[in-house]
Amino acid sequence: MNKTLRILSSEEHVDDGSPNVLQIANDADPLAIEVCFNDIERIDLHFPKFTDGRAYSQAFLLRRRLGFKGDIRATGDVLIDQLVQMQRTGFSSAVLKEGVDASAAQRQFDRFATYYQGDAVQTAPHFAAATSESA
Repeated sequence: MNKTLRILSSEEHVDDGSPNVLQIANDADPLAIEVCFNDIERIDLHFPKFTDGRAYSQAFLLRRRLGFKGDIRATGDVLIDQLVQMQRTGFSSAVLKEGVDASAAQRQFDRFATYYQGDAVQTAPHFAAATSESA
């Protein structure tokens, strides 16, 4: 069961203009943004179309290089096929495109339950994690 990536419908996503939510443009470099992440609870990264993957790189940079611990949310043209890769690159929540059935999302995580290599959140490769668990 997927417990890492929170899936939201478009109706559940609330953008109330909270000062604790930062929206980063799809073409912005997170490393160049001078902002104090201490007060930021959520960062929204937008996919203008599913073929534009720049938000994956943004999420990875925010998680790994900048150490952001809050919610990184995917918005825009988010499809079920993208969810596993989103989780692996650092996203913690995703708002599905309107009309996409959220109940089908879990099948993606069941289909791709584990990986050999590390990712943005679990940096150790699978064999190293298995070795440390058995020690």
